[in-house]
Amino acid sequence: MTEESSHLEKTLRRIDGRGYKTYKEIEGVYDFPGFRLFVDHVQGDPFAAPSRIRARVMRPVSGFGPETTASPSRQTALCDYLTRSFHHSCTRIARGERGTGKSGLITIDRPPQEILARTAMAVDDRLVEARFFMGLPAVGRKISGRHARAMFFEELPKIVQASLYARSLSMPAVMEHIETAEDAHTLRRIIADRGLVGFVGDGSLLPRASGIDPGPLKERLAVRFESPASLKTKVRLPNRGIVSGMGIPQGVTLIVGGGFHGKSTLLNALELGVYNHLPGDGREMTVSLEAAVKIRAADGRSVAGVDISPFIDNLPFKKDTNAFFTANASGSTSQAANISEAIETGAKVLLLDEDTSATNFMIRDRRMQMLVEKANEPITPFVDRVRQLYDDLGISTVLVMGGSGDYFQAADTVIRMNNYRPEDVTERAHDIAAENDTGRIAEGGEPFGALKKRIPLKQGFDPFSQHRRTKIAAPRRKEILFGRTRIDLGDLEQIVDSAQTRGLAHGMHRAVRHMDGQRTLREVVDCVLKDVAAGGLECLTPYLTGDIAAFRAFELAGAINRMRTLHVRQAP
Repeated sequence: MTEESSHLEKTLRRIDGRGYKTYKEIEGVYDFPGFRLFVDHVQGDPFAAPSRIRARVMRPVSGFGPETTASPSRQTALCDYLTRSFHHSCTRIARGERGTGKSGLITIDRPPQEILARTAMAVDDRLVEARFFMGLPAVGRKISGRHARAMFFEELPKIVQASLYARSLSMPAVMEHIETAEDAHTLRRIIADRGLVGFVGDGSLLPRASGIDPGPLKERLAVRFESPASLKTKVRLPNRGIVSGMGIPQGVTLIVGGGFHGKSTLLNALELGVYNHLPGDGREMTVSLEAAVKIRAADGRSVAGVDISPFIDNLPFKKDTNAFFTANASGSTSQAANISEAIETGAKVLLLDEDTSATNFMIRDRRMQMLVEKANEPITPFVDRVRQLYDDLGISTVLVMGGSGDYFQAADTVIRMNNYRPEDVTERAHDIAAENDTGRIAEGGEPFGALKKRIPLKQGFDPFSQHRRTKIAAPRRKEILFGRTRIDLGDLEQIVDSAQTRGLAHGMHRAVRHMDGQRTLREVVDCVLKDVAAGGLECLTPYLTGDIAAFRAFELAGAINRMRTLHVRQAP
């Protein structure tokens, strides 16, 4: 049942000056001129999380034609654009700060440079709906009805009109946003069909403004990307037409070069190439396969029953590395576990940077082999496994390596970055390897083999706080609070948005439903993603909220793997 907006205004006048909890009386549905307002949940205190609100415009009157949602990638991009538009309108129109706590706040989830499916905006054949938050105003802990009326009847209608109607937006800009995302989505499928693991479009602007600003570096300071002729690939996209760029083939690819010449910049662009980017980002035509996973060392993380035996074996005291447990992993054991977990979840490309890797995990040179014989060294370095990963399992690797030429002979492709410009030096690297034998003895031994699978058990997942209330939250972009357990996601570098982390937290809770003591971790994670595919991200929470964004299987499995209370058993 809906009420006219005048009923809301009368209620706000009536409860003005009363205790804050009286705001609960405005929960309901109201018809405003041009849109319908849903007050789903009212905060209990001016300092609490803001109230959950929705504004719905019917699709036929919104002005967005069927071409804007003709495919899933287009639909996601339209929602993304409208979310950005709504957020911009909030910052421009809402006055903010009017009283105690969060009084006066009107806001919606703000997307980063990446275009993600999220619950903040919904568009289908019937409606366009924004899910946002309002800090209902108070003076002390008394309702400020006058300010609330201004928010609901002056500011909010202007925000809705400015952001949810096609006539208020630049439709060429809307279509550019949609078509850019569609082209990137198509490009990702094309490179998979062509046996490539990544693509960097000519003219791309890869450097970022700074370590805390993910926007592009200013044009006057930046070098635009230009593919070497030997790796240049041309593709035809549905909107841009023919696009050229550097195709990175399957196998083992090294990115080499001097310090500060763009090696890590290129790798960072590839690790975020699993997402589509907004126009003007500079990386719109830089994509990677969806199953590309960034790997790094993560000293101190917990590891639960992971098979790291291809990399680490014969530990002192006969500690089992076929099912390795530790509450405080070293750099090498954490990196080995990260790779095994990625493979367990279905990774097809591993992305590594020597700067964030454990040195003893990456290489053991000839001199060290002579001093510490293999019988006394449990670690089989990555240099001796990287080739086997591709030959035995079909898993490619893209590796930044500026300090060791021992990887040359394992590489299929070697790209040298020189002043941010890539050069194909594969032939030269192979010649150097052939002409300069280091005398190093390969330590790979047996084929890589299949890793043992794990079955996660329910008993490690307690979502209750000390007061026996369900507590599932993401206080920071790289941290989850699951009951009384804090989960550090600092080494999961492909998480780009706090809304993703909130999705992961609720995805973990959903995963417990599928833990029957028989399903492997990958099967459990796949079940959650199937739930999301069928019911949307909204299925993850018991209430509708606009602050969750899409995540991949690898980050969900990564969050579960980093839970210090995780219990597993190995599959038969």
